[in-house]
Amino acid sequence: MNQDMLDKINNESGFIAALDQSGGSTPKALKLYGIEEDAFDGDEEMFDLIHAMRSRIVTSPSFHGDRVLGAILFEMTMDRDIDGAGSAEYLWNTKNVVPFLKVDKGLADEENGAQIMKPMPDLDALCARAVAKGVFGTKMRSVINEANGAGVDAVVDQQFEVGKQILAAGLMPIIEPEVNINSATKAEAEALLKAALLRNLDTVADDQQVMLKLTLPETDGFYADVIAHPRVLKVVALSGGYSRQESNERLTRQTGMIASFSRALTEGLSAQQSDDEFNSMLDGAVGSIAAASAT
Repeated sequence: MNQDMLDKINNESGFIAALDQSGGSTPKALKLYGIEEDAFDGDEEMFDLIHAMRSRIVTSPSFHGDRVLGAILFEMTMDRDIDGAGSAEYLWNTKNVVPFLKVDKGLADEENGAQIMKPMPDLDALCARAVAKGVFGTKMRSVINEANGAGVDAVVDQQFEVGKQILAAGLMPIIEPEVNINSATKAEAEALLKAALLRNLDTVADDQQVMLKLTLPETDGFYADVIAHPRVLKVVALSGGYSRQESNERLTRQTGMIASFSRALTEGLSAQQSDDEFNSMLDGAVGSIAAASAT
């Protein structure tokens, strides 16, 4: 594991940009960016367009390691170039931004009010490829839709099992058991989640740490004991559908938690904007998210 990247995540201020929209969410991300579905024909053109959007964000003068600690990439982004260099290499060498890779293959069908991850039979090979390309860590997402103990435990136990596999490959896992912000039992689900997280954190080896990506909680400071756990490098927050303003306001009240926003980061960006307009909009977003992460 790259020590300079580890030190940056551990010691510097800023947030982690989530630029890892997958095939299923790409059309929506492009539509929000001002590109309708009739503007592209097939997956190849669609992924070219989303890569162009991500490249525009990453190469912007508003996007730099002074406020952005890391960036989570989609696998296809990792395999492509930005400004003539591999995406992960560009992020670290040019922007001083730590690269992460989304490794999950999507969600299984809901069971007990939750969705675990689909099987990842090629995970070891993907991790080896990521290490070779200069990636520091990974991210994988499950979803909790209701306060059901069996469902929550299934999500968290799977996340940590896979997380240990990722640690063994020399990468830092971001464990993401998202609680649906629209859940009627969100606060109760978060209580079950915290208990499951603490139980599993105690099984991580003494010389290892993980990162956690969690939904902004209903109770301020709710995850303080998780943030303070010696097996936790950093706890980051997902926006989960909240607007940037609400995400930032909620995050400001969570001491020690930093942002890892996707939709809230790209909100207001448009393919139709001039570079000056785009960079100015992105600068405001990055600035506000970095400030909310500094509490």
